[in-house]
Amino acid sequence: MSLRAFRGGSNRARRDSARRSSGLPSSRARFDARAARVRRRPWLVAAWLGVTVALLAGGVWLVWLSPVLVVKSVRVEGVPPGDVSTIVGRAAVPLGIPLVKIDTRAISRRVIGIATLAQVTVSRSYPGTVLISARLRVPVLAVKNSQGEVQVVDSWGVTFATVTAVPKGVPLVKTVANPPSMESMRAALAVLGSLSARQRDRVSNLTVLGPNMVTFQLGTVDVVWGGASESELKVKVMTALLGQKDVGTIDVSAPRTPVIR
Repeated sequence: MSLRAFRGGSNRARRDSARRSSGLPSSRARFDARAARVRRRPWLVAAWLGVTVALLAGGVWLVWLSPVLVVKSVRVEGVPPGDVSTIVGRAAVPLGIPLVKIDTRAISRRVIGIATLAQVTVSRSYPGTVLISARLRVPVLAVKNSQGEVQVVDSWGVTFATVTAVPKGVPLVKTVANPPSMESMRAALAVLGSLSARQRDRVSNLTVLGPNMVTFQLGTVDVVWGGASESELKVKVMTALLGQKDVGTIDVSAPRTPVIR
């Protein structure tokens, strides 16, 4: 081998070694790959945006425009079967429109107008039902007014229905007002709630002349109770005075200065 050939081969070997040690080909490959990803990125973003818009459009169409999620029925819960038709009629729920367009508050306002209902909740039950959950008022007092009508009162003092007879186990109250005020009924409820179970069983002729004047008969003794204030003290004073002989009337409307006759 000539000296020139030997030197030429040695020079090529050094250039190849320098190229390998500099990493130029691998750097260029990484640069090309990165550039390709950058070029593809707008297309990927556009594709994702297109899919998102399509899904949103499909969801809007399904909920607001399609016949799939429209009102097909009305279900009533929490009341006896005989009351269902009245509630459905009062609710006036339009059938065939998308559930999402149903005004649940407006339906609640219409249904709660039924006096016998204490609470009403309206909700959407997909795919096609409007659900009305209602709770009836429970009578805790019966009121006989000056016209001889018997009305029932719930635990809030609300007079909500006229009945033909006093419900079993419900105390009868006489009143001069028609209809009786809520305050008067709450006064009567406060009286009954203050008495013991044994005393309540002996109560008769419970009369409410106003929120500050409640009277009743306890056995053979007439009791002037007054209003709802100081109920606990009134019970203690009345119970103590009941033990005295020949008592016809006990007035505890001012319990700190009671009167007996």
